[in-house]
Amino acid sequence: MTGYTQVWTPLDLEADGKQCDWLRVPYSTDLSGYGVVPIPVVCIRNGAGPTALLMAGSHGDEYEGQVALAALAREIDPADVKGRIIILPGLNAPAVEAGRRVSPLDAGNLNRSFPGDPVGGPTAMIAHYVTTVLLPMADLAVDLHAGGRSCDYLPCALIRSGGTEKEQRELADLAVAFGAPITSISDGSGGGGRTTFSAVGQGLGVPVLTAELGGRATLSREGLAIAEQGLRRILKRAGILPRIETDTATPTRFMRVRDRGAFVYAMHKGLFEPAVDLGAVVQSGQPAGLIHCIDRPWRKPEKVVFTEDGMVACRRAPMLAAAGDCLYKLLVDVEAG
Repeated sequence: MTGYTQVWTPLDLEADGKQCDWLRVPYSTDLSGYGVVPIPVVCIRNGAGPTALLMAGSHGDEYEGQVALAALAREIDPADVKGRIIILPGLNAPAVEAGRRVSPLDAGNLNRSFPGDPVGGPTAMIAHYVTTVLLPMADLAVDLHAGGRSCDYLPCALIRSGGTEKEQRELADLAVAFGAPITSISDGSGGGGRTTFSAVGQGLGVPVLTAELGGRATLSREGLAIAEQGLRRILKRAGILPRIETDTATPTRFMRVRDRGAFVYAMHKGLFEPAVDLGAVVQSGQPAGLIHCIDRPWRKPEKVVFTEDGMVACRRAPMLAAAGDCLYKLLVDVEAG
């Protein structure tokens, strides 16, 4: 039972073959009273077997996953599939078309909107459909992200902590197959909590691998290559594409956010001058950068310091910053105290 949803598609998700169409999300406007928001979806099925749900474009300004999933959807021959692959390269389609993190229709941040609302705005309806219709079909899910306009990330996979030992082992195996240089184990403290896709996946017992593959609203060639090959290895491991050719996965380094002190924030509005690059290993008390005052440039810039040891996994991209903007995110090895 999926319960009530206003989102619909003409696709038969139980039919064999490759089907390409839209999810249709009702959205009524002055010039389109009975309009829908079209969300591209590809379903490739061939007989019995596991189902993989593959998504990107939850945030519209994150591109590696969108490109990788569109290519995968074009390339896969149904004859090579055992089971089913459901691909949504641009899940928050309004945000994708606008090149924005949030939807221009309702300012909805899709990966902060789960489990959604069947009678909410477009973003809430999309989240609800994924939660109640698509996720229950899935045996595994992959949700591809990047830093968007606001951040730049070291390419990494993310898995959620807090599940059973069996669930954690399955997630770790997915991360090893995906082969990103780093795998971050997160408890959601960086934002989102229970409102992310990975959180609802955990609640439904579906293993969800997330990835951050670049940032600055550009395309990272390294991040794209990781996504392209990592998806193939995951699908081969699941037995869904048993004959697909893949390269050997690079060993992944398991890391985590120690606590909220791993995030460095701007305390004042100004121009952010970073002091360290992505991948740098830093220590507590080390200078993180300067915030230059805009309206009083004769004032001495405000120093920003790290309050924990760790490796810089994420750094703010725009130079203009406001109070409360995240400037850095640090990771430590899982063995670290």
